[in-house]
Amino acid sequence: MSERPDLKLGAFFFGGVEMDDAGAGKPDPMDRRYSNDECWKATLDYVNSAKEAERLGFDSFWTTEHHFQYEGYEVIPNGLLISTWIAAQTTTLRFGAMFNVVPQWNPLRLAEDFATLHNLSGGRAMLGVGRGTVPREVLHLNDKGVSIGSLDNPDQVDADLHNREVFEESMEIIRRALTQESFSFQGTHFQIPIPGIPDRGATVQELTLIPRPIHPFEIWQAVTSPPTLDYVPVVGHGAVFWNQHYSFIKRFWDKYGETYAASHGVELEPHEKRMLVLAYRIEDTMEQARASALPGHDEFWKFLGPYGWSRGYMGPDGKPAKPGLIPSLDESIENKTIIVGPPEKVAEEIAFYRDLLGLEYLTLFPHMLGDPYKKADEQMARFAEEVLPLL
Repeated sequence: MSERPDLKLGAFFFGGVEMDDAGAGKPDPMDRRYSNDECWKATLDYVNSAKEAERLGFDSFWTTEHHFQYEGYEVIPNGLLISTWIAAQTTTLRFGAMFNVVPQWNPLRLAEDFATLHNLSGGRAMLGVGRGTVPREVLHLNDKGVSIGSLDNPDQVDADLHNREVFEESMEIIRRALTQESFSFQGTHFQIPIPGIPDRGATVQELTLIPRPIHPFEIWQAVTSPPTLDYVPVVGHGAVFWNQHYSFIKRFWDKYGETYAASHGVELEPHEKRMLVLAYRIEDTMEQARASALPGHDEFWKFLGPYGWSRGYMGPDGKPAKPGLIPSLDESIENKTIIVGPPEKVAEEIAFYRDLLGLEYLTLFPHMLGDPYKKADEQMARFAEEVLPLL
């Protein structure tokens, strides 16, 4: 067993609009309507926070991809494009998306755009991929009838399976396009190249992606369900775990390593190819931290609870919580999906996870929904200056 690795710190922002009415209760999310100017201000503040993350010594900055959210939760539609702009203003920061929603893309365009960002940034891009959250987005951005489903909802199983099929075929195309001089693919949902295309006296038999990466690259994928956990280590993607009870994360974390070893004949160290994402709030006292975190925590769940994000929480019987749970801040603290308190308490909880998982890749969520960006910048600074030395 190797020595405990140094932490590689990331910062992950949803990229939302600042809200003066965040919290549980009214207003209903869809009753909010932010102006184009307010959404664009959030975009510019987002870029500034990325530059602040580099100044503070963070290793990476993670964006989102979401569309049509006039309610202001996530207003960055293209993480690759905005990361290219950030890359031009930074020198060491690495970039990823949590996540590029693959069924919303033509896989060839996603591969081209990622390769362009990766090469322009000098190899600082990571390809983050996921299957999506919001039907309003994905149904308008693909031509294959793909929506968002969930194994936890029997009425959505067919949508989940269709999404997964298109996602996995897309990723096979992306991996081939990024790594092979020329490639083809014949699947249920994609035929590349389309048969019978005439080109200069012959028919097209293969395609070549221009450009391809000129630097090594990583692929990271969200892992929240058993079928995804079965898939990700087999194809060699890194696994990103978030918003689950710590014992469930430990189980998934170890299962990833076991499946990877069985698939590739390589025993990973516990820290390798796995990433933990944690929300946190640092204040001088526990009482101040709880009060500071509460509005953004409750707004987060008002936004994401209807999409089933609490299925990784532990119920009273020790099993996964039943669908529809909207957790309280106390429940999130108990599940350790959010860490709140003074610097010493936050460091203690991070040390718990390092002992539990052999953690190397830790990505922090410092921007609670509705918070000013200056608050998120302060939170990154407090972690870097007051917590990290304790670790």
